[in-house]
Amino acid sequence: MSIHLIKTLPSPEEIKAEFPLTKEQIELKKERDAQIRDVFTGASDKFLAVIGPCSADNEDAVLDYVTRLAKVQEKIKDKVIIIPRVYTNKPRTTGDGYKGMLHQPDPEKKPDLIAGIKAIRKLHLDVISNTGFFPADEMLYPENWTYCDDTLAYVAIGARSVEDQQHRLTASGMDVPVGMKNPTSGGYEVMLNSVHAASHPHTFIYRGAEVSTTGNELTHTVLRGSVNKKGQCMPNYHYEDLLLLNKLYAEHDLKYPATIVDSNHSNSNKQYLEQIRIVEDVLHSRKMNSDIRKLVKGVMVESYIEPGSQKIGEHIYGKSITDPCLGWDDSEKLLYTIAENC
Repeated sequence: MSIHLIKTLPSPEEIKAEFPLTKEQIELKKERDAQIRDVFTGASDKFLAVIGPCSADNEDAVLDYVTRLAKVQEKIKDKVIIIPRVYTNKPRTTGDGYKGMLHQPDPEKKPDLIAGIKAIRKLHLDVISNTGFFPADEMLYPENWTYCDDTLAYVAIGARSVEDQQHRLTASGMDVPVGMKNPTSGGYEVMLNSVHAASHPHTFIYRGAEVSTTGNELTHTVLRGSVNKKGQCMPNYHYEDLLLLNKLYAEHDLKYPATIVDSNHSNSNKQYLEQIRIVEDVLHSRKMNSDIRKLVKGVMVESYIEPGSQKIGEHIYGKSITDPCLGWDDSEKLLYTIAENC
């Protein structure tokens, strides 16, 4: 065989036993999940800010960052629910490069997936213990879900995974909101078909077992822009884009039409400072149209302590080693702007 067994991974039950939630944290998650659920069902008019580093590459810096977020959350809690991005899986367009904490707990060392699984679980628990936040992560590998199903408040399915059957079916068994990004080609129907699939029950193979799901009614779309055949970025956060999505939602039998706008990636052409303007544009569109206001439940922002990005090995504290991010000062101001205008 061309696939060589390196080592057998511990089961999710073993990892959870080694890194357990407390009873108080379990109860806190129920409260937090209910608050976020109310946003998607329309029971609450609060706005979501899914914000944080492009990739969670350093535990100390990530904890520093989310601790700062927690102080801001206390000031804007009547208007905004912050969900910190603690993205531990990093998809790569060509397959090359740093793939996130799961693969490399230390970005400068070789992959070690057992150490990665433990590092992810520990980081999630430290975020919860230090701030009361339950984080968001991207589901790059559906098999990983049961290692962290009790620690995450939000899951994103990336543009390269949104058409994959196993991602859709696994999302149908999640108990938290799942955001389906539009594919890199930009097709709204692909994204909406993925939402439809994950919203309904399924029976399939998962981690060596036959399983069934009830469907996840909190599955929703995420607009992240696209790339055309000439390689040019095509944004889809504008007023007309949101109206079109609302119209297409009406043609699908989905209980809770909802979207979140990703202010980076192809919407900003990875020009990280553009995220400020894009978020303000989305907030303005919500003010101008009641249908858009009901549809758009939040924004995604890539943000860290230091602005921009760096190469692996430069060791600038709190600066992204993947996509460039807003720095803390701009991020803090943006969160207050969101609270004032949502």
